Amino acid sequence: MIAQIAAITIFVVMFILIITEKIEKHYVTLGSGLLTLIVVFGICLKDFGAMWDIVNLKSIVTAEFWRTTGAESESGGVDWATVLFLGGMMVMVEGMARVGFFRWLCMRIAKLVKYKTIPIFLAFMTMSFILAMFIDSITVILFLASVTIELARLLKFNPVPMILAEVFCANLGGSATMCGDPPNIIIGSNLHYSFMDFVTNTGVIALISFVFIVAYFYFVMRKQLSTSTGGEATDFSKLPSPESAITDKVGFFVNLAIFLIAIVLLITHANTGLTVAFIGVAVALLTIITSGKHVLTVLKKVDYKTLLFFIGLFVVVGGLEHTGVLEVIADFISKICGTNYALMVVIIIWLSAIASAFIDNIPFSATMVPVIKSLAETTGISLDTLAWSLAMGTDVGGSATPIGASANVVGTAAAAKAGHPIGWGEYCKKMVPATVIVLVIATVYICAVYL
Repeated sequence: MIAQIAAITIFVVMFILIITEKIEKHYVTLGSGLLTLIVVFGICLKDFGAMWDIVNLKSIVTAEFWRTTGAESESGGVDWATVLFLGGMMVMVEGMARVGFFRWLCMRIAKLVKYKTIPIFLAFMTMSFILAMFIDSITVILFLASVTIELARLLKFNPVPMILAEVFCANLGGSATMCGDPPNIIIGSNLHYSFMDFVTNTGVIALISFVFIVAYFYFVMRKQLSTSTGGEATDFSKLPSPESAITDKVGFFVNLAIFLIAIVLLITHANTGLTVAFIGVAVALLTIITSGKHVLTVLKKVDYKTLLFFIGLFVVVGGLEHTGVLEVIADFISKICGTNYALMVVIIIWLSAIASAFIDNIPFSATMVPVIKSLAETTGISLDTLAWSLAMGTDVGGSATPIGASANVVGTAAAAKAGHPIGWGEYCKKMVPATVIVLVIATVYICAVYL
C-alpha cells in the first residue's frame, strides 16, 4: 500500500508540473523517474531486481528486440523500441528538412493549383493529413504554417483559417498509422501491432473522418477565404519558385530515397519481422552516413528533450504498473461497465479525448496501455477494440484546444508571430465541433464494426 501511495503521488506531482510548464517536461519526467526508482522500488519495495527490470536495458541486447519471431514478449518499464524508433525518425526528418524537401513540396503544390486560395486550402489540408501519417505533426505544421503565411502575405488572404485546418488534419492524419503520433508508437510497440494493423483500423476511421472534416472546414472557412484575392491580379513572377527551396539537389534525392525506404520497411515489417527499433536505427544511420559534412547540423536539431521525456515517463508508469495501481483503475472501469462493451468503448474514447484536450496525450496513453490490457484480460472484450478506441481518443482529442497537442502550439505560435494571434475563443469555436465530429464517427464505427 505504501508503495502504491508513493507511486501515485509521484505520478500526480509529475502531471501537475507538466501541465503548469514551470519546468521543462524532460526534467520533470526524468526527476520523477529517478524518484520512482529510489522511493518506490528502493525504499518501499526494496526490490532492486524490479528496479533493473524497469530500466529494461537488457531488452536492447536481445535478438527479439531487433527482429521479432512472433512470440509475445512482456517487458515493462522503459520502452526502448519506442525511444529508438522515434529518435531515428527525428534524424531522418531533420535530414529531409536540411535539403528543403518540405518547403519544396508546399511551394510545388501551391504552384500546381495556380496559387488560388480555395484550392491551396484544400490541397494543404490533404498534404497535412498525408504527411502526418509518416512524419511527426510538429514538423508538418512547422513548414506548412510558414509557407501558408508567406503565401498569405503575397496573395493577400487571412492565413488563420488555413493554419487551423492544417493543424487539425495533421492530428487526424497522425491517428492513421503507427508512426503518425507518439501515442500510436507507444500502443503499437507495447501491444505488438504492425504498421498495417493501424492502417486497416484507425486508418480507415481517419480516412472516413477526413472526408467529413474537409467538408466541415470548407463550409465554415470559405467566406473568410473567398474575401481574398488569392491568385487574382497577382504577379506570379514575384512568387518564389519551388526549386529555390532546395538547398542540396543531390541530398534532396538521397533523403527522399531514405524516406521511401522507411515507408517500405514500416509497411512490410509484419512480414519481415524487423522491429520498429531496427527500422528507426536503420533510417537514422542511413541519414547520418549520407549527410557528409552536414551530419552535425542534422544531429544538433534532433529533439533530444522529447526522447528524454519518454524515458523518464516510462519509468514512472512502470512504477504504477508494478505496484498494481493500474489494475485498480482497470477494475474500477470494469465494475462501471460490466458486460456493456459499448459503454466501455465510449468511456475509453471520450475520456481519452477530454484528457488529451488539456494534458499531454503521451503520458496519458502510456498510462492507459496497461489499463486496457487488464480490461481485456478480465472482461473478455477484445484488446484490439480498446486499443483502437484509445488511439483515436488520444490522437484526436488534443485538437480541441490550443494546448492539447504540440502541433496546435506550433501553428498558433507561427500565426501570432506573423501578426495573426489566435485566441482560445476563436480556436475552440472552429476546432471543438471538428473534434466532436471525428469522435462521434470513431465511436459509431468502433461499436458497429468491433462489437
